[in-house]
Amino acid sequence: MTDSRTRNLAAAAALLVGLLVLSGLKPYDRATWALEVFPVVIALPVMAFTYRRFPLTTLLYACIFLHALVLMLGGAYTYARVPLGFQIQDLLQLDRNPYDKIGHFFQGFVPALVAREILLRGAWVQGRRMLAFIVICIVLAISAAYELIEWGVAVVMGQGADEFLGTQGDPWDTQSDMLLALIGASTALLLLSRWQERQIAGIQSRR
Repeated sequence: MTDSRTRNLAAAAALLVGLLVLSGLKPYDRATWALEVFPVVIALPVMAFTYRRFPLTTLLYACIFLHALVLMLGGAYTYARVPLGFQIQDLLQLDRNPYDKIGHFFQGFVPALVAREILLRGAWVQGRRMLAFIVICIVLAISAAYELIEWGVAVVMGQGADEFLGTQGDPWDTQSDMLLALIGASTALLLLSRWQERQIAGIQSRR
């Protein structure tokens, strides 16, 4: 890995940590914030410890950075109260704040690229169609697991879980969340597969 890339990624990580701290200074609901940013807290050290042995593509690091921003903003305000969501709601004349759907779109978009990169670099799957199928299956499994976690939190916390769930009275919220994850994964595969493959080739040629 080049020194400039390492410095840029270190700066991005430092910025992310700063934003994480900022998001947690005065969140709307402390428990919701902790639950929402937990993936960021796990991902940052994992990426740092594996950087030398298994560096990811710059494209994937950038997508993870954007996903972290979505999670932290949702954690700070709770998804149903994010100002950007209200602006989108007014613009599109929607019945509810749609910011949580942005979060679930990214929940499909970014894990699809993560799974694809790992499968490609490990040569675990042969054939582009089978690779796309397996990636979509992984994303839907992650989305379903997250919905089960939400259900578990709701059972444990009772009414106090409303901010974390962010259903806003929608009886089909779980299904639409998974649909948005599917759309996110499909979008990532359609738009970024070739770009990701070129960057993977660049990493492998330097190792």
